[in-house]
Amino acid sequence: MDNEIFGYGFKNASLLEEALTTPSYRMEHPKAHDNQRLEFLGDAVLGLLAADYLYQKHSDRGEGDLTIARTRMVSSEALCKAASSNNLLSRLRLNAKVEPPPQGSKMYADAIEAIIGAAWLDGGIPAAKTVFDALKLEEGGVQENPKGDLQIKAQAMVPPRRPVYELVSVSGKAHEPTFTVKVSIDGVGETVASASSRKAAEVLAAKQLLSLCS
Repeated sequence: MDNEIFGYGFKNASLLEEALTTPSYRMEHPKAHDNQRLEFLGDAVLGLLAADYLYQKHSDRGEGDLTIARTRMVSSEALCKAASSNNLLSRLRLNAKVEPPPQGSKMYADAIEAIIGAAWLDGGIPAAKTVFDALKLEEGGVQENPKGDLQIKAQAMVPPRRPVYELVSVSGKAHEPTFTVKVSIDGVGETVASASSRKAAEVLAAKQLLSLCS
């Protein structure tokens, strides 16, 4: 088995093998150890590495912005994108009796985290950072999500808060309605936006309120 992955050469090959062993493989080979325990460890290590990277890179950003960037950077979507661009599927140990999961499957994100956890055990923080750097995770590598970002930023405040959405009015013709929505955060302020659907109005209002939280 090739002991190198994402630029790091494992001294303990069994750690890498375990990191690449999916739960579906263990169903076919009960004595194998799947990567779920390593994924648990790697999730925490990945969060630390992403936080350190963003802290060093963005000295002008506050906690709320850094929290949003880290959440995007370590999201399943971002990890799956990294797995695809690095052809991780070819290295995974899968159940031969089932079709490989689709590209966006959380299995790929779990495997990335497991590899980072395995690298941490094999060579400490330098090894884990080698893997992290090789992945080239993107801060903006996921779809813009103003409501989600606003929720994260509000929860990072002291004390933690939450956005409150309120439907102000519905106007216009029945087949062309206009929804007006207000969103507010205690101690921050409120914004109002209108759109052709309630969901779209909430997104616009959240995007506006995000600028007040900066």
